Amino acid sequence: MKKILLLNGPNLGLLGTREVQIYGKTTLRDIENAVREAAKAKNADLTAIQSEDEGFLARTICLAKGVYDGIIINPAAYTHTSVAIHDALLASEIPAIEVHISNIHKREGYRHESLTASACVGQICGLGAKGYLLALDALLD
Repeated sequence: MKKILLLNGPNLGLLGTREVQIYGKTTLRDIENAVREAAKAKNADLTAIQSEDEGFLARTICLAKGVYDGIIINPAAYTHTSVAIHDALLASEIPAIEVHISNIHKREGYRHESLTASACVGQICGLGAKGYLLALDALLD
């Protein structure tokens, strides 16, 4: 059974109520449940974690080495600032896919650059919550 780690960064715990014109009304719990059910249907196990703390996310990625087969990560604001998360993703040697609910390339200029994407095998953005399911499919395929 493959093990997938789903990581979400700061403010994503507010999904469903935060800037619904950008992120929609789907909650993080809804996303986690949908990805967990999809993983189960494909004989995979999902662990979902959300944190506001950059160090916690980096530490979690490092500790995932040898435990998980893939990482789905939405670093949120840390996408654009975190060398620590980038380096943790590289050090873990676990295939990771970066996911963003909105299209970061159509938003404010400072959101166009992702420091973490180059440590991932791919990036999915702008497809809403479905991006998480696509990332799961890609990792399991």
